[in-house]
Amino acid sequence: MPIADKMVKMVESASMIRKMFEEGARLGEKYGADNVFNFSLGNPDVPPPAVVKETLLELINNESTSHGYMSNPGYPHVRQAVADYLNQEFNVGLTQDLVVMTVGAAGALNDTLRVLLNPGEDILVPAPYFVGYNQYAFVASANLKTAPTLLDFHLDLNAIKANITKNTRVMLINSPNNPTGVVYTKEELIGLGKVLEEASQKFGKRIYLVSDEPYRKIVYGVEVPSVFDVYPHTIMITSYSKELSLAGERIGYLAIHPKAEDAAMIAGAAGVTNTMMYVNAPALFQQVVGQLQGVTVDIDIYKRRRDIFCEGLFAAGYEFDVPEGAFYLFPKSPIENDLEFVGLLNEQNILAVPGTGFGGPGFFRLSYAVPEKTITGSFDGFKKAFDNAK
Repeated sequence: MPIADKMVKMVESASMIRKMFEEGARLGEKYGADNVFNFSLGNPDVPPPAVVKETLLELINNESTSHGYMSNPGYPHVRQAVADYLNQEFNVGLTQDLVVMTVGAAGALNDTLRVLLNPGEDILVPAPYFVGYNQYAFVASANLKTAPTLLDFHLDLNAIKANITKNTRVMLINSPNNPTGVVYTKEELIGLGKVLEEASQKFGKRIYLVSDEPYRKIVYGVEVPSVFDVYPHTIMITSYSKELSLAGERIGYLAIHPKAEDAAMIAGAAGVTNTMMYVNAPALFQQVVGQLQGVTVDIDIYKRRRDIFCEGLFAAGYEFDVPEGAFYLFPKSPIENDLEFVGLLNEQNILAVPGTGFGGPGFFRLSYAVPEKTITGSFDGFKKAFDNAK
């Protein structure tokens, strides 16, 4: 075998999302791009705010702009800017020493999980969950375990409590959620904090809450509660991929609650891990985002798309909850087998991702990070697929 045995399974189970995206490219070549409706990949397409390019050009033309190595966690002035902004948002007393600039949220998750987990320990995540978590667990030599959610995809605290064991080290949540669009409430997060504290005392080991929040700013008329308010042993992870439409630039950070157990040690280890895995977060874009704290894309564009998509799918007979955040719909499949139904959609040149890939069988995910004409042009196909399934 020319590759490592452990990689064979990972290659075979490569992300459904990427596979569907590649299928969309193939269909586009065959039928024409305007006749293919690809909702498979959450690739933000709303233009970055104009100030992003302005800041970038200023930095490029400034002779003092650095393009070299820096300290493991990132440029101090950028980490201070992040800490200052988060303190304005959450009033938590963060310092720059508890912020690590990373290669996107993925880099932050990989850093955090490798720091917190011993090989063979468990990450507990509510299902449905982002498919990439399987890969991050693999990289950390950890086990990904799931707890079911309620019918509306909010946290089932009893299920979480029942699924925490002495082997659990990390509780990983994602709000606003990919794939469901759910935003967890302050009340359920307070309840989660109590469950984690009780379990930590019961098993005599600290269970950390890791909150993956790249969609924090992509919300529609609701607020995303601060996880720092509900449980001190928390690491918040985010990126600028969605809120600034900079997914390909790979820039994000992790921030550790000042009162987290061993907070300084976690920060130091995350900086070292960051260096081992990536050397450092991109130098130029650290300096860009350092000047753009609190800036976001035009969220109203995503809201308009959401509303148009919801109206069209409801009219076609689909069942789903209107998402409060992110840019995904997670409808119920008209037939039990979501893989089979996604095949029926494919026959209409519509690409969706089966819910099975997210630990949510019987559903499918649609990204509305696509042009409005892609959404409106797909409705006839969605109706035909729905009728063909009956």
